[in-house]
Amino acid sequence: MSRSQYETFEAYGLYGARDGYGAPPVTGVHDAVTQGYGVAAHAGDTYRPAYEASAESEPEALPGTGPRPGPESGSGPGSGSGPVSGSTAEPGARAGAGRRGARRRKTRYIQRPDSAVRRLLPQALVVAFLAGGTTAFLAKDKAVELTVDGRPRVLHTFADDVTELLSDEGVRVGAHDMVAPAADAALASGDEVAVRYGRPVRLTLDGRQHEVWTTARTVDGALTQLGVRAEGAYLSASRSRNIGRTGLALDVRTERTVTILADGRTRTIRTNAATVREAVEEAGVTLHGQDTTSVPPAGFPRDGQTVTVLRVTDGREVREEIIPFKVRRTPDPTVFQGTEVVERIGRPGLRRVSYHLRTVNGVRQKPRRERDDVVREPRTQLVKVGTKPHPDSVKGADGLNWHGLAACESGGRPGAVDPSGTYGGLYQFDTHTWHSLGGRGRPQDAPAEEQTFRAKKLYTKRGSTPWPHCGARLHG
Repeated sequence: MSRSQYETFEAYGLYGARDGYGAPPVTGVHDAVTQGYGVAAHAGDTYRPAYEASAESEPEALPGTGPRPGPESGSGPGSGSGPVSGSTAEPGARAGAGRRGARRRKTRYIQRPDSAVRRLLPQALVVAFLAGGTTAFLAKDKAVELTVDGRPRVLHTFADDVTELLSDEGVRVGAHDMVAPAADAALASGDEVAVRYGRPVRLTLDGRQHEVWTTARTVDGALTQLGVRAEGAYLSASRSRNIGRTGLALDVRTERTVTILADGRTRTIRTNAATVREAVEEAGVTLHGQDTTSVPPAGFPRDGQTVTVLRVTDGREVREEIIPFKVRRTPDPTVFQGTEVVERIGRPGLRRVSYHLRTVNGVRQKPRRERDDVVREPRTQLVKVGTKPHPDSVKGADGLNWHGLAACESGGRPGAVDPSGTYGGLYQFDTHTWHSLGGRGRPQDAPAEEQTFRAKKLYTKRGSTPWPHCGARLHG
């Protein structure tokens, strides 16, 4: 309601107030007289317009004529401007009252119905304006039902669409929240608007972690919304549990089919076990000691998976192993080329090795080496390698048949050794004789050229007597 409307009512009230308390009548632009409260033109209806009351009480005078004769005109006793019989009023007061009464009577006589219509027209315009404004006001008002997270309430709103309604009601929505109808949908009276807040769910489904959002307010609703099959599944929270705005951590293990092979038998079960070990135990198979499965026992059993139980027997074994010795060779200019003299014989070492033995389902696996302990360190063999050039000949022995002698003594083999181990080489030297001729080491270890050279030297000293059975071959 505007200020101009209030001012209009105040203006009309002012006319009635002044006239009602005996003040001089106020005439508007239409020369209409407003009757005051308590001064009725007609005793039976105090709300009737003044012109209607005047018309009924006194006929309208024609222009140019005086007042009609009547009780107030002075044609009878007590009428006119003279003193009234029995009155105690002063002459001046009576005269003044008579003049005011005449003035009022004159005003009523000259008042016309069209002037009263003109007086009521502003009031009608004000009422029409107020009625039109109220109609427009009511036309924009809408009664809608707003449900926020399952809590409904009916409210009146001037919002044009859903976004404006939510803003007016202080309802904030995010990317994971659901609004129905859409945020830009227009509103009409009787519409229903629903807001569901999103809730984070840290879902571990069959061993795999997911970060998801749901607008459901219970675990059961979230499972339905996320499309998780809950029949026969393990749930870390009851299906009727409420999910708060802060979210929930939920572990779900659906029911799966797993086949267990153990001890020659096959067992197929339906399970929601968390580990392969649990599934095996549900199948009635017990793991003992080092028994294990074909997949990690702590792993998650998948739907349709086949698990083989491995019966394992463990053992230990200690073995002794030879550590080979090393050979170190050094050049020696006093020894003919091609000759190697063992200065120190090498000795192998000894090692104790521990092995882990495993038998799986009766089949022995390859031993696994666990540790080793050296019992004796190996000793390095020292060898001198000759670098001295061979002599071309020995005077007095070069023309003999040394090939025939070697064939008779050793079969022509430089490394030959007799059964007693005393004689060796092409010419079956004993060690003492070999060393006396300048040889090193054993004769059978020297090259053939050196053995022949030493044999020639022996021949120049003793002839063919060192070879009593084969010496004749030298001249044959």
